[in-house]
Amino acid sequence: MKILIVGSGGREHALAWKIAQNEKVEKIWCAPGNAGIGEIAECVPIGAMEFDALADFAEKNGVDLTVVGMDDPLVGGIVDVFEAKGLRVFGPRKNAAIIEGSKAFSKELMKKYNIPTAGYETFTDADAALKYLETSEYPIVLKADGLALGKGVLICKDHDEAVAGVKEIMQDKKFGAAGNTMVVEEFLTGREVSVLSFVDGKTIKTMASAQDHKRALDNDEGLNTGGMGTFSPSPFYTKEVEDFCNQYVFQPTVDAMRAEGREFKGIIFFGLMLTEKGPRVLEYNARFGDPEAQVVLPRMKNDIVEVMEACVDGTLDQIDLEFSDEACVCVVLASGGYPVAYKKGYEISGLEELKKEPGVVVFHAGTKLSETGAFLTNGGRVLGVSALGEDLKAARANAYAAAAKIDFQDKHFRHDIGKAIDEA
Repeated sequence: MKILIVGSGGREHALAWKIAQNEKVEKIWCAPGNAGIGEIAECVPIGAMEFDALADFAEKNGVDLTVVGMDDPLVGGIVDVFEAKGLRVFGPRKNAAIIEGSKAFSKELMKKYNIPTAGYETFTDADAALKYLETSEYPIVLKADGLALGKGVLICKDHDEAVAGVKEIMQDKKFGAAGNTMVVEEFLTGREVSVLSFVDGKTIKTMASAQDHKRALDNDEGLNTGGMGTFSPSPFYTKEVEDFCNQYVFQPTVDAMRAEGREFKGIIFFGLMLTEKGPRVLEYNARFGDPEAQVVLPRMKNDIVEVMEACVDGTLDQIDLEFSDEACVCVVLASGGYPVAYKKGYEISGLEELKKEPGVVVFHAGTKLSETGAFLTNGGRVLGVSALGEDLKAARANAYAAAAKIDFQDKHFRHDIGKAIDEA
């Protein structure tokens, strides 16, 4: 079997690592990939948004299944292009990927189908938004409607911050066209939990829970990032919470998309807030989370190719998802200055030693090879160090011990990934 993965980050490395465990897979390509992925798959110099070139490559090379890791190509319609050529592809079509591509759409969907979420208003005019904010309660949340690399969400503690936020999103267009429409949302408090799921259009099978850490600095301070680390499972995702979400969130979302003529096949990521009044949906994503994939996939017992094919074929109801009782923690090693300004091209040491470490996997997010074959930093998030353990505390200790063995100039990481474990 031949597989093509579309993407270049830690999530795609985790997918390649998991897919490679299938004995029937004889060849994996990744476009465009990165240096770490290159140890498992052949990297192809085609950009993730070059749909026709990717489809032509898949056709010419007899690719049996293309797995799209990233949000941009999914929202842009890559699946439609592949399906039009009769190619098998894992991911939602454009009209279903809108569940992530437009926050305004997803909020309207939740409202229409009574899926619990925060109260909100949507604006396309900055002056109207500013007028609304004059009488709002604070803190409040501003969200750029479109894709913004996980950074288009601003939590504003008072009116002055909210006014500045409107300027940033709608007037200065910090997030480009993603800020043409803005969602103003009620600020919810509680524990955040991420639940990823496989969906085949009708059936949904949820994976093990996880929790991400978005802020750049310890104690959830600093700017929003793509994710500085994560752990799985979440001790706050109890059987009671799971039962509630199964009844009011997970299946209702799949049914709502079908009812709207937007049948969803692929991954739905549910970002949840566990409030005093019960779980509320913060956001949907239409693909694996990054770095959530780096803790969920190491715990997954199933053959991922088999599950993905069941999603494509509409036979997911025949699959029983299984996850290890072990916990997993991922610590992201980033370039100093991320997510604003940072330098690239620093040599990374310590990776070879960790290949022999049981229960530890290092997923590359932003790396490249030097002319001499050394790994160099090539992005804001450089590596995700994932480690298993008998429980969350053990996994956390293992992840930090492994992260300490890797070095590069200006290495930056949070020291409190999974700190919430101590409060559970």
